[in-house]
Amino acid sequence: MSNPILEKLGPLRPLVGTWEGGSGLDIGPSAAREVEETKFRERMVFEPFGPAENHEQVLYGLRYHLQAWRDPGEGDPFHDEIGYWYWDAKNKWIMKSLTIPRAMVVLAGGTCAADAKKFKVSARVGNGTFGILSNPFLEEEFKTVLFDQEIEVRDDGTLAYAENTVMLLKGRTQLFEHKDRNVLKKVKD
Repeated sequence: MSNPILEKLGPLRPLVGTWEGGSGLDIGPSAAREVEETKFRERMVFEPFGPAENHEQVLYGLRYHLQAWRDPGEGDPFHDEIGYWYWDAKNKWIMKSLTIPRAMVVLAGGTCAADAKKFKVSARVGNGTFGILSNPFLEEEFKTVLFDQEIEVRDDGTLAYAENTVMLLKGRTQLFEHKDRNVLKKVKD
């Protein structure tokens, strides 16, 4: 039996399910605010929803939950993220809203075709539509000024992503690029 919501997800349709990957690399600030590389494994779960109607706008999308553990990754995750991916078929907008337990939220967006296998979303601090908000500590110590994420659903059935969170660290004049990437395989539809 087909699910009518799946037919409305556009480029998000292949993401539905549970994905796991153990080849993640996080390049972020250490405790001393220097560059630190951390290997990680993660799990992403995507569940379809819709329609979400905003008068004339109709969105379909995915609720998602992402958790990452340091390699070999026992115990509590070092990163936990929840949010939504949205598809606006009329405008060809792909959007992602996310929140993390460190009290930060992002709404990122971009455009792509309904059958795209690769897409990118971006957000900038101070932007009224696709923007970034942080708690006062993060705003002062680790101000995020740009967020970019590119996702690719590959022909071999894997999901690859690259993410860049550009920050201004307190006491520094150069921007810090916090990068994450991983390749995941679907483990459950």
